[in-house]
Amino acid sequence: MTVVLGGGISGLSAAYYALNNPRIGPIIVLEASNRLGGWIRSHELSNGIIFEKGPRTIRCLGLAGKNTLNLLEDLQLTNKLIPIKSDHPSAKNRMIYSRNKLHLLPNSFLSIIKTNSLLNRSLASFLVKDLIAPMVRKDDESIYSFTTRRIGKDIADYLISPMICGICAGDAQKISVNFLMKSLFEAEQKHGSITKGLLKQLFKKKNVNNKIEYKSNLAKRADTEKWVVWGLKGGLEELPRSLGNNLQSQGVDIQLNSHCEKLFFQSNHVELIINGKARKCSHVISSLPAKTLAKLLEEQHPDLAEQLRSIPMVTVAVVNLQFADNVLPMNAFGFLVPPGENLPILGVIFDSCIFPKDSSTVLTVMMGGAWFEKYFGKDPSDENLLNIAIKQVKEILNIKKEPIAFNVAILKDCIPQHVVGHAQRLNHIRDYISSRRIPLALCGSSYQGVGINDVILSAKEAVSEIVQHSNELKN
Repeated sequence: MTVVLGGGISGLSAAYYALNNPRIGPIIVLEASNRLGGWIRSHELSNGIIFEKGPRTIRCLGLAGKNTLNLLEDLQLTNKLIPIKSDHPSAKNRMIYSRNKLHLLPNSFLSIIKTNSLLNRSLASFLVKDLIAPMVRKDDESIYSFTTRRIGKDIADYLISPMICGICAGDAQKISVNFLMKSLFEAEQKHGSITKGLLKQLFKKKNVNNKIEYKSNLAKRADTEKWVVWGLKGGLEELPRSLGNNLQSQGVDIQLNSHCEKLFFQSNHVELIINGKARKCSHVISSLPAKTLAKLLEEQHPDLAEQLRSIPMVTVAVVNLQFADNVLPMNAFGFLVPPGENLPILGVIFDSCIFPKDSSTVLTVMMGGAWFEKYFGKDPSDENLLNIAIKQVKEILNIKKEPIAFNVAILKDCIPQHVVGHAQRLNHIRDYISSRRIPLALCGSSYQGVGINDVILSAKEAVSEIVQHSNELKN
């Protein structure tokens, strides 16, 4: 029997992929809360408007993006899919708020070579520094340091820093470039500059047979029709909800309100303490946050627990707002705010531009992250967060009206921070587990990436690790 810890999207995906491997045996999913889905949570108002408390779109890019589309087709969710194509305003128009003004980011070749209001020069002009800057041998460094060194401080301050706020609510001066932007880091380390490295990769791809084998019609459609992101009718929570229903229909035992308190790895089984009672299984797949898993095994494996605890987390407040009319200056995905502006928000998503329902405006304000305590203290009230969010969007977007509906959610420790040295830290964790032949596999946002595509793919890989472990025991 295999136990999956956690009923968020990565845990449910792990159970789904495990079903296709008979060697894994019966599967039990243990979720500590009273619902499935983790941070993916869609709240539908009586008027049909959806407030997303977590993510609302999923990218189509790369193998991980195609893997998720394959899963979507397997779950027969194609009829609920809402694709956003490359020519859609929310795909083309993204903004940065700086110096009391919204700046549209370059979205075409012409706009890249033109002077940009945010940077006061063309984006292309910054590449000159990259071509002449000396290559520095490093194992890792912060994304901010890397960008400043190779391209310039303005790019680091006004583009990269707010982008990191949008990706992981993190501080670019702490996040690992060798993990989050590995291809750019390797381009410099192997070829001397980002530009040279990316150009060589581009020419290399052109000389290789570009025929792609698609495992699903959906993945092929996404490429053919140039989808950028997609969402689901009824909200993104439809994905974990469908996964949960599919698993239960195939005999997977999903147990809510089941809190794992301890893990003990014995010679031929794993002992778990669940709600005070001992249970046994052969393997464990953990989709829990690293620091939560650390508490479960620190008694038996303190060194492993220490490595797991060294992956920090940040708290994000999400405030959803609905205004009666269209109050936006333009159709766009939204805007991000550079940390240097010293504002208490990370950015605002224009939900009603991405998925329009009626003539009203729906916004999601993201707040806190790496700066949560700086702006809000340790225990802010919902009312305080709401007032700050309303004040900021009214000032920035010049909105005169009050919202007609709102929701406030504080997502405590919701996003892991892959800080400098994360790749090395991850190697230490995996080496520790494999060298001691511990029947444990890890998936979820603490390890391979914070995006939904990342965690679903990590779940697939975790199942492969469990299968490999089973094979080794039998040989």
